[in-house]
Amino acid sequence: MHLLFVSSLLPDDDPSTGFEIANRAIVAAYRHHGVRLTFVGFRRPGSRPVRADEICLGELAIENSGASMLRKAAWVGAALARNLPVAVAKVAGLGRAELLDRLAEAGPMDGYVLSSVQMPAAYPFLAREKPSIFIAHNVEHRSARENAQNAGSIHTRLLYDREAALLERAEADICRDAAVVHTLSEDDRDGLGLAESDKCVPLALTVGRPIAADTGERTHDVGLIGTWSWAPNRVGLDWFVDRVVPLLPSDISIAVAGRFDGPPPAVPANVTFLGRVEDAQRFVGASRVLALATKGGTGVQLKTIETFEEGMPAVATSQALRGVDRVPANVRVADTPRDFADRIVELVAAERAGHSLRLDGAAFARSQATALDAGIAAGLERFTATIDPPWESAASARTDAASPSQLVGTAIR
Repeated sequence: MHLLFVSSLLPDDDPSTGFEIANRAIVAAYRHHGVRLTFVGFRRPGSRPVRADEICLGELAIENSGASMLRKAAWVGAALARNLPVAVAKVAGLGRAELLDRLAEAGPMDGYVLSSVQMPAAYPFLAREKPSIFIAHNVEHRSARENAQNAGSIHTRLLYDREAALLERAEADICRDAAVVHTLSEDDRDGLGLAESDKCVPLALTVGRPIAADTGERTHDVGLIGTWSWAPNRVGLDWFVDRVVPLLPSDISIAVAGRFDGPPPAVPANVTFLGRVEDAQRFVGASRVLALATKGGTGVQLKTIETFEEGMPAVATSQALRGVDRVPANVRVADTPRDFADRIVELVAAERAGHSLRLDGAAFARSQATALDAGIAAGLERFTATIDPPWESAASARTDAASPSQLVGTAIR
């Protein structure tokens, strides 16, 4: 089977966002089942050369972090002029005929994998021109509605309300036209109105990289890592900084890794902002405790999955546990600022006292990879019914195939 994997951006060799890490794991699962993939998307300016299995639609800088105010204003202007969500307008610069000509460069194909809402919302024919699989990384209209509620100005609130209305219609159309819809949590299945639909198959996710050995190095007590330019992530960080940090002893050091859109918030001296770190796994391992302070958004939190696969002790909100069926024994769940702070103090004190709080996360990683593989297999089984001739998964045909977790790890390395 040959599928075109259509996303806003071509894959990055060193993925830094949850979206990119999720795509990498999903791609590995498709390849485990013998699916040939051709990647379609835009190329970040200055990124690596385009490969033989990729179709580059042009160079495009689409991330909010690093974009000038003039550039952001241009995105909003284009979105208003074309009655599109801002994130969709960023990628909507091609005509139908031009895009189809580019896609034809891949040769004969069986259909499309549409990763996230941007491309099929910008080019609605993609979901129906050939059999398609839609991977809904989030329920985007719900996230936009939350952003509106958390907006600091009337102008921003109105803009997010507009985004929510447009995205809700776009997601409904894509889900209607796609042969298969994959969500990353059961909650998102409900959020897309697919609770009773057999075309929707939720996926588990895995970070899928080898688990790092504990070197014993500790550079800070509490670590937080994320893409803080994404509004739902920023809500959780602001909650942690504004509501939890004031309740912590001043001798507890806190390090925050990840990119911002604009300046980071004002913080006391025991909080340090590191920006994007070169080695996220090393940063995680150098933390005594991780804070998973999610307070909004949809989809699954890849930083939660990474924490559990690394066996790290953590304090997590209930919302940080979306898409997770089993919470490890070294993780505390807390939803109020006081409880969150108390649990951090408890775990940091135990770690400082020399108690071993880290667990072997390999079993959790294997279970996530196995569940992801099963979800992809179920989606392909349904998708196969829409194409001719019938196709058999290479993974199911092989009795000596490597395990999903082995293949995911190999693909990621």
